[in-house]
Amino acid sequence: MQSIQSSEASNRFAKVIEVSKRIRWDIDRDVLRDRKFDYTKKFLPDGLSKVNQLDFLSAGERRLVSQIQGRTYANIFGLVERYIGAKMLEISRDYWLGDQVALEALVRFTDEELKHQELFRRIEKMMGVGMPAGYRFLPQPNDVANAVLGKSTWAVLGLTCHIELFTQAHYRQSIESDSELSELWKDVFLFHWKEESQHAIMDELEWRREDAKLTPVEREHAVTDLIELVAAVDGILQVQSAADIDYFLSVAGRTFDSAQVAKLRDTMLRAYRWQYVTSGVRDERFLKILTGMISEAQMQRIGAALGPIVA
Repeated sequence: MQSIQSSEASNRFAKVIEVSKRIRWDIDRDVLRDRKFDYTKKFLPDGLSKVNQLDFLSAGERRLVSQIQGRTYANIFGLVERYIGAKMLEISRDYWLGDQVALEALVRFTDEELKHQELFRRIEKMMGVGMPAGYRFLPQPNDVANAVLGKSTWAVLGLTCHIELFTQAHYRQSIESDSELSELWKDVFLFHWKEESQHAIMDELEWRREDAKLTPVEREHAVTDLIELVAAVDGILQVQSAADIDYFLSVAGRTFDSAQVAKLRDTMLRAYRWQYVTSGVRDERFLKILTGMISEAQMQRIGAALGPIVA
């Protein structure tokens, strides 16, 4: 049985390599193409940014909020890909003297994550020129990566699978069909989605492989680690959403009353929680993978921990 499963995994890795070669893209040639962001248009669709809930904002102000969120959206992906690349390199060690197809797939995965980090660094510089001064992205990639990598591999792979599945859902369900977005910003996430769709396949394969190694006690600890990782993500979202509203208030060009400021802060945090937590944990594919690994009691633990975040 194990050899059959290993053969199936190797075949799936081979398919990932085939697709990776076919869709391979270059930052300058394929994505940027000497273009700039169009600041007369939104970055994030309303379904992700939740700006349609801020009826006291003008159309221009709602567009600015979507651009601020879009800037953070890109920076968040650059942030998480720091730890993901490192984790995939670590996992690849298991294949150094074994399945060379799986090794190639994981090396390609890591190479693509490094390319994505470069892409997001470059567009952050572009947005820094095109948007008003004062924006701050507060989480530090190396600090976050060190904290995440200190958790069990099962939990890290679970978080990674969750991230890369919601990335696909966001593009397919919201970004792709929205004709009101900046064309360059939209293309950034088109090309990002193309490679992330392959990464999610490898996340699932490696997460299942890791799960098969665990004792019940180890899995219980791993579930705790996953809960703590999601709580840490929410802590980042609380800090960054507050910073992003402070930035908006400083550049909006008018003042808002206390009730409006409170609504801005609440909506921004709910939007970020939807983007980076809720949309992922409600993804059917993610739920199917997760529930196939853990007990009903462990699922209830996760649900209780997520309750305040997804409410």
